[in-house]
Amino acid sequence: MAAPVGGQIFSEILPYLEVNQGNQEEVEMVEEIETPDLLEKTLAEAQKIAKENEIELVMEEETEELDKENTMVKEQVPKAGIKIKKGNKIYVKGERIEQEDVP
Repeated sequence: MAAPVGGQIFSEILPYLEVNQGNQEEVEMVEEIETPDLLEKTLAEAQKIAKENEIELVMEEETEELDKENTMVKEQVPKAGIKIKKGNKIYVKGERIEQEDVP
């Protein structure tokens, strides 16, 4: 008795959740990669690495006047070595470095 109702609910919910309902030809295979280590790299270097790996870099509290050459990545989520799909996002926090801090 509940099967017809359950079937209808799932048929309405699954497309909303973008779940494929079994048509294998429509399944897009997205390559998985290992999250690169962006810590202690400048934001400019991190953006270049992200672009090469086809992932999106999202800077927390990004402002227009951010100096990408003098901002170091201090935190990243997900951490380096985690498997993610190409096109996913990596969230980073940066810290401005002073010129005398640069080797």
